[in-house]
Amino acid sequence: MSEYPVFEFLPFETLIIKTQNEYYKSLALSDKSGKSTFFIEYMLEVIEKSLENLLNYNNRVLKDIDRLKYFLKLGIKEFNRKDYMNIFKDLSSATASRDLKKGMEMNRLESVGNLNKTKYIVK
Repeated sequence: MSEYPVFEFLPFETLIIKTQNEYYKSLALSDKSGKSTFFIEYMLEVIEKSLENLLNYNNRVLKDIDRLKYFLKLGIKEFNRKDYMNIFKDLSSATASRDLKKGMEMNRLESVGNLNKTKYIVK
């Protein structure tokens, strides 16, 4: 994650829940064969789908509400502006600040701290 921070925010759990049967099947096949190949292939598919979803989503022109909704769906409970901007790479710091202010106005976020030390907590 330190090399590729995007992996911290990909919703793997969501895709695994949606494909729970395949998850358990890959575990069973790996257990039966004594090799982890089936499970590794399954997880690589989950990672690929997560990245595709993120790339497709990030290539859209999003409004502040869209960005906030997407970010909140990632399930991150506490973050800073830089974390937010890591998800939306083309976002300026001013736009990210406006988005986060909008999230507080919508009563979806609360902030703790000041300036560069501000953390946002999902309500």
